[in-house]
Amino acid sequence: MQGAHLTVQSITYDPYCGPAPLPADLWAAWNLDPVLILAMLASFLAWRVAGRRDRVGLRANLGAQLLIALAFVSPLCALSSALFSARVAHHLVLIGGIAPLLAIAFPWRRGPMLPLSALVIGHATIVWLWHAPGPYGFALSSHAAYWLMQATLGISAWALWRGVLSPFARNGRGAFALLATIMQMGFLGALLVFAPQPVFAPHFGTTAPFGLSPLTDQQLAGLLMWVPAFVPYAGVAIWQLAGSLLPRVPRPAQ
Repeated sequence: MQGAHLTVQSITYDPYCGPAPLPADLWAAWNLDPVLILAMLASFLAWRVAGRRDRVGLRANLGAQLLIALAFVSPLCALSSALFSARVAHHLVLIGGIAPLLAIAFPWRRGPMLPLSALVIGHATIVWLWHAPGPYGFALSSHAAYWLMQATLGISAWALWRGVLSPFARNGRGAFALLATIMQMGFLGALLVFAPQPVFAPHFGTTAPFGLSPLTDQQLAGLLMWVPAFVPYAGVAIWQLAGSLLPRVPRPAQ
């Protein structure tokens, strides 16, 4: 799908997902970019090439591909050109859904390359960077900039989830890494909710057809990052903490 130019306050944006749709046209705004479809197929086949055969990994890989289709093929992609809140929802699917599923499909076989603290800080830095007005505007200036944003968000989240889910993340370290991630995302969401004015110029002229002002759209984005984003991180953190507290049952002698 070729992006269409959107001019706001003398700045030209070229979103990959296309121009901001009208509500009546939204359900027809599917992205059938053949390069994207081939990349999805290649990423799925990579699981087989890696020699994986387990059902958990297969289901995780299939789930990741379905979420990739939701984020980049479905009308959510086009809606993110109109609403900043849709863009945040898109990013939450990427970092809180696709990334952990790919981490399960492609787990760490050896010790982590970086300590969990470094992975948490690195991912948080990238999340905050791309949700600042200047870098966000740059991300919509070309297809290359758009994919730079998506790749850095996705890869940093994938690395963090792989570290969290690694068998080397013991004594609740993975859970604390997830809780730290929840805290920084919640703080960023709160800043967006309580900001006195809208700051994301690409959406100043695109929210009205959906019955939202730019400020309301920005506040909705903050609520998404503050509340629903909490669920996958908290769920896995609770599961890991509960597992660390349960007594280990010794295996019977063979």
